[in-house]
Amino acid sequence: MIYTRVIQIEFNHCDPAGIVFYPRYFEMTNSVVENFFADVLDCSFAKMMEDRSGVPTARIEVNFHAPSRLGEKLTFALQITRVGRSSVAFQLVAEGGGIDRLTADLTLVNVDGNGQSQPWHSAVRARMTDFAERK
Repeated sequence: MIYTRVIQIEFNHCDPAGIVFYPRYFEMTNSVVENFFADVLDCSFAKMMEDRSGVPTARIEVNFHAPSRLGEKLTFALQITRVGRSSVAFQLVAEGGGIDRLTADLTLVNVDGNGQSQPWHSAVRARMTDFAERK
C-alpha cells in the first residue's frame, strides 16, 4: 500500500534562487514519516517521546531528479520495503507536476530511552506488516 501526503513548497524551503534547498527535503521526508506513524500505525512521535523511545533515521539515500520551486505542490508517496525486528525501511517518491523530484530510501530503528535498539511493539509491527502487504 502507499501512504501519500501533499506538501506545498514555501518560502522557508527555498534558497535565493527560489528552488528547494536540498536539506529542506530531509525535513519534508521526516514530516511524511512522522505523519505516517501517527495516521497509519497509531504510534505518534509525541507518544514515543512520552515513552522515552523513538525511531531515528539510521540510513538515508536520496536521488534528486528535478528541482522544485516556490509555490509548487509535491505529493510524497511512502511505501514500506522491509520490516525488521527493530527497524523498518521505506521508499519515498516526491512528485510534482507529473515529474519525479526525488526518491529516498531510508531505514529507521526503534530505540529505547538509552538509544538501544528494541523490538517493535507487536501491535505496531502488525500494522506495519499489514500495510506493507496490502496492494
